[in-house]
Amino acid sequence: MKLVVRVKLLPTPVQAAALEGTLHVCNEAASWAAQVAFEEGVHRPLGLRKHTYTEIRQRWGLGAQAAQHAIKKTCDAYTTLKANLRGGRYGRPGTKRHTRVSGKPVTFRKNAAQPYDDRMLSWQHQARTVSIWTTAGRLKGMAFTGQAEQLAVLAGHRHGESDLVRQGGKWFLIATCEIPEKTLNAHPVGFVGVDLGIVNIAATSDGERHCGRRINRKRTNDRALRSKLQKKGTKSAKRRAKKYAGKEARRNKDINHKISKRIVAEAERTGRGIALEELTGIRERARLRKPQRTTLHSWPFAQLGSFIAYKAKKAGVPVIYIDPAYTSQECSQCHHTARTNRPTQARFACKACGFIEHADHNSSHNITRRGWMAWVCGAQSTAPARESRTQPGPITASDDPSSKPGTSVPGS
Repeated sequence: MKLVVRVKLLPTPVQAAALEGTLHVCNEAASWAAQVAFEEGVHRPLGLRKHTYTEIRQRWGLGAQAAQHAIKKTCDAYTTLKANLRGGRYGRPGTKRHTRVSGKPVTFRKNAAQPYDDRMLSWQHQARTVSIWTTAGRLKGMAFTGQAEQLAVLAGHRHGESDLVRQGGKWFLIATCEIPEKTLNAHPVGFVGVDLGIVNIAATSDGERHCGRRINRKRTNDRALRSKLQKKGTKSAKRRAKKYAGKEARRNKDINHKISKRIVAEAERTGRGIALEELTGIRERARLRKPQRTTLHSWPFAQLGSFIAYKAKKAGVPVIYIDPAYTSQECSQCHHTARTNRPTQARFACKACGFIEHADHNSSHNITRRGWMAWVCGAQSTAPARESRTQPGPITASDDPSSKPGTSVPGS
């Protein structure tokens, strides 16, 4: 599996100026190539190379590999744009936004990332330095640093291109690494159900709740500060808002990493899989009050899900996605489903059997059951259907899956 490792470069002022000049020239050349591609209607590397390669070499003085990467970056940008237009990200065809985006060539920011291959960049892991090509010549002995664990992964598994990036006045190299995967556990003894929520970011069927009052208070303060700075609208307020947005994103990412690491480690230790909610389209499906919508949308749940997925894949832990419909209203004991089963946000009290539990843990038990049902159906059927919203009773491996609604094939 592929992972990326980000290391921080420590250039001297002269080296930093050379790196900055390189990004500016490469992105200027890529923007010109994008304009040619738009005018000529050529979006494939081989065709665009015939129109732009020679002039990029002569006009901007780029090396052969740098020119090739500028052309390829342009073609990749148009491929992404085409996919976004087809997927409806910019609205339907004919709308103002769709017409505006599709009616002009792609442009690159002057500090946009620049890809490097092994001919343009070499690593000296023992000395923790790199030798990197720039428009001012080859820079040798440029120091880099990073976490010890990341540097070990970089030294042992780096494979493919690296991207030169400037963020917040600092320089980074983002390297692609090929990590070996463990054999998937094809016979899990059960599943850890993970319920994602507003108050508790994640609650597992083992009784753990990942969030805490301190994090919630910090999230509330962040929203209040964002709102205050947006209302002020001055240049200094915008600069401060941008600074805090980056800080908030880094903190949220760190928390998601810690949560996903604990969940995957527990599943691996106990020989179980992980059952997650399918959150695609959650913003359209969820019917929440305005304060709850703000809280829901302020946390990167998709990022948390992707972290769990790739860590589980690395550890050989199966991951399966289930339909989250009515998991918060269904009793995990008798499976009676009613909105009145949840009198408050945190409390679940079944009206049929009287079962009482924390609402998030009750939901996680339902997710565990649906995950196990999906695994059994997927393991015994070559073409299982998507899980029905109407949930049957608990099933075991001995049940005939052909009589039950199926779900997706076990994935990772």
